[in-house]
Amino acid sequence: MKKATLGLTLIAVTAVVSSLCVAQSLPPIRPLGPVTAVAKEPLGAVSTVRHLPDGRVLVNDIIGRRVVMFDSALATATVVADTTSATANAYGPRPGGLIAYHGDSTLFIDPASLSMLLIDANGKIVRVMSAPRANDVGFLVGGPFGNPGFDRNGRLVYRAPPNFAAFRGPPPGSGSGNRLPQFPTPPDSAALVRFDLATRKVDTVTYFKTPKINLNVTQSPDGGVRVTSTLNPLPQGDDWALLPDGTIALVRTKDYHVDWLNADGTVTASPKIPFQWERLTDEGKVAFIDSAKVAIEKARASGQFSMVAVPTAVGRGTIEGAAAGARRDGATNAAPAPAPNAQPGTMTVTTGGNTTVTAVGPGGGGPGGPLPPLTMVAPSELPDYKPAFAPGSTRADADGNLWIRTSQNVNGIPVYNVVNRSGELIDRVQLPQNRGLVGFGPGGVVYLAVRDGAIAHLEKARVR
Repeated sequence: MKKATLGLTLIAVTAVVSSLCVAQSLPPIRPLGPVTAVAKEPLGAVSTVRHLPDGRVLVNDIIGRRVVMFDSALATATVVADTTSATANAYGPRPGGLIAYHGDSTLFIDPASLSMLLIDANGKIVRVMSAPRANDVGFLVGGPFGNPGFDRNGRLVYRAPPNFAAFRGPPPGSGSGNRLPQFPTPPDSAALVRFDLATRKVDTVTYFKTPKINLNVTQSPDGGVRVTSTLNPLPQGDDWALLPDGTIALVRTKDYHVDWLNADGTVTASPKIPFQWERLTDEGKVAFIDSAKVAIEKARASGQFSMVAVPTAVGRGTIEGAAAGARRDGATNAAPAPAPNAQPGTMTVTTGGNTTVTAVGPGGGGPGGPLPPLTMVAPSELPDYKPAFAPGSTRADADGNLWIRTSQNVNGIPVYNVVNRSGELIDRVQLPQNRGLVGFGPGGVVYLAVRDGAIAHLEKARVR
């Protein structure tokens, strides 16, 4: 009995000492540097910014459906693309994306027309190119699927969508018009691919782990098919980012380290990033699910969570709650409304003592539409330790560092881990209250989006 007691005591002491050592090895948490400029031009939502070589900034407003160019002081704004005839209706009915191209040129991704619009240094649309494969275009807008970019060889790197058809009707000759379509189980991994604009060829770079998604298929009262997903408030999946030198960083969820896919094809692994892991007991899992559900329901009711990672309903060729948009070729597309936080398919709520939850799952039913029921996973499906980060939380700055929004927060504000090219944790940073990180410029420039009621503004800050 004494030996058993002594053993348990040693284990407890070892755990405490280990936790103290981790805490001592972590850089102190500090606030972001000062804000140096604030744009007066009101925006709907800022999802992506493109810092041009001369200091001007292109901004993608996915709510206002505009691309706006600001001067280096954010004092003046010029509309590059919107839905009016002045820009030839360059911004389609669905949220688009911005990707840095050669020199001071930029690509605007228009999913509705399956096109990539080339914007020159003067903010003029000078060329229209075909996007890669039609099924891939929605993954080029950034957000939770990662931010696409070009490698040193001029190939477009992005995450590819799952390779299966979403809707399958009854098999021929089945004799039944009421049979529910069969949905394959969504894969638990995703491919990073490279697209060569000259040859139009796509090749796979690597695969990485993605969160598990459970789909429920039911018949809706009007004869359509309702597809809902079960929401996990602590999704576990790897993340990725493309560095300015063309290196691909894969942030691993299992043990929180970075694998580097170098431009020469080699792969190097960095040591584990120090992190204060938080264990979830069985009681803690139940409490976490309950508090997350309350927070998400409040956000849904207020309209803050209106985008879905998968269609909430499919029937008669439309997505429930989605607004039909006109393509440039005259066809129609069903497009969900973008989320105000500019992360398609995600929302962020703070729940529990020190965890920020970025959830992927069902959203609102759109303007005037009903909210689909919110289904959460069972508490037993939550991990024993809270993940260090959620998918879609990593960005690369202009100096080649990774900014990873972790699950830890202090006073309700998430903590960013800044990791250098060697995989070392060099800084821990908190943004100002009610701000979102939307991009970087060289020399320690950080761009923030701040929401003021129904509108958003762009801010320019310093790292220190």
